[in-house]
Amino acid sequence: MLKSMLESGQDSLILRFGLGQALLKQKEFSASIEHLLKALDFDNEYSAAYKLLGKAYSLSDQNQLAIDTYEKGIQIAEGKGDIQAAKEMKVFLKRLNK
Repeated sequence: MLKSMLESGQDSLILRFGLGQALLKQKEFSASIEHLLKALDFDNEYSAAYKLLGKAYSLSDQNQLAIDTYEKGIQIAEGKGDIQAAKEMKVFLKRLNK
């Protein structure tokens, strides 16, 4: 359904985030990354997209990109007061740095 919305010309932050999330669950990491990056084009301070993008990079063995994404996401989340997202990304980042 989300893909058909995009194909019909609808495009938005939430649509791209939803597609990225759905594709991540289906283990289609490169497609998920593509849509999450597009979501961040709409709003480069959307901390939830950084969290999922970091996860997608990590699951596709792109650990340095995952680390960079989490670090940027933490900075943005803390700046916006999104404490829960920042905490979660710190946990994921700590696991990657082991």
